[in-house]
Amino acid sequence: MEAQLSITMKKALLALNCILLSIGHCGGPMIMRLYFIHGGKRIWLSSLLETGGWPIMFIPLTISYLHRRTIEGTKAKLFFMKPPLFLASTIVGILTGLDDYIYAYGVARLPVSTIALIIATQLAFTAGFAFLLVKQKFTSYTINAIVLLSVGAAVLALHTSNDRPDGESNKEYFLGFFLTLAAAALYGFILPLVEFTYKKAKQEISYTLVLEYQVVMCFFATAFSIVGMAINNDFKAIPREARQSELGEAKYYLILVFSAIIWQCFYLGAIGVIFCASSLLSGIIIAVLLPVTELLGVIFYHEKFQAEKGVALALSFWGFVSYSYGELKHSKKKSRTQTQNPGTEMPRRVDP
Repeated sequence: MEAQLSITMKKALLALNCILLSIGHCGGPMIMRLYFIHGGKRIWLSSLLETGGWPIMFIPLTISYLHRRTIEGTKAKLFFMKPPLFLASTIVGILTGLDDYIYAYGVARLPVSTIALIIATQLAFTAGFAFLLVKQKFTSYTINAIVLLSVGAAVLALHTSNDRPDGESNKEYFLGFFLTLAAAALYGFILPLVEFTYKKAKQEISYTLVLEYQVVMCFFATAFSIVGMAINNDFKAIPREARQSELGEAKYYLILVFSAIIWQCFYLGAIGVIFCASSLLSGIIIAVLLPVTELLGVIFYHEKFQAEKGVALALSFWGFVSYSYGELKHSKKKSRTQTQNPGTEMPRRVDP
């Protein structure tokens, strides 16, 4: 019964983190683009908002601690993270801060629908780095997906004139395109890196520890952005930008707050899915949400949907289906192997 409860809890956690990842992945770029459309110009500020909402993680952490106190009394640990995992999450946090800035620059230059299609290439990068870091096996389906996603990105690169926002030069558009592609590649590395740190951690991984990992990672990513903001004098410019905002000062700050909250959903969902399953599944969910983000950009921001985007979308969907089918076959094979050789999985607790 305890084993069955553990499996049920893990499935529930996986579903919860999938929902969080979906909210963050679809809502994050939409609200960030809203900031730039209505006069926002601070890229470092947008970068900070991607991880700056980390203090809200103390709410579930506090609940978890109080729950442990009722069971263990004064012996309950305040936190679980040990120095090796703290160092690993610090490094991941700095890399995440760099990725946040690159991504924010792309969002400032490109329509949401185009960004969503470029980010689809992240699945290919995730697969490649997962192979290198966590020894993920490649299949013909995975290779097919990588080719299709790469071709889809190339199709987008050939299209610049009609898709470019008003008043933006070819140079700015191309820079935004390639920086967004770089952001996809870097985050495609970060996801398997998180899974790698889980596997190499010299301690049992629980979901509470995942929350602690989120706090440390986002803290250092935010610190990275704060340094950039200080150098760029963004702190002095924010009040002026708020007063001049097309939406009004109150709505300006409301956008900033909701942006920070929504992006926390994304990051917690991403590393939570890795905890419950794998970095590959996290990449798959991000890819499958592509049509949703694409559609939201067209509906709410009236972005153009040219033939090139349609081709890229079809290639991305084809690549996703191919990759998912290959991963499904691999998972079934892995499940049979673990059934024959139990005890090969790293220890993970789903309880607080």
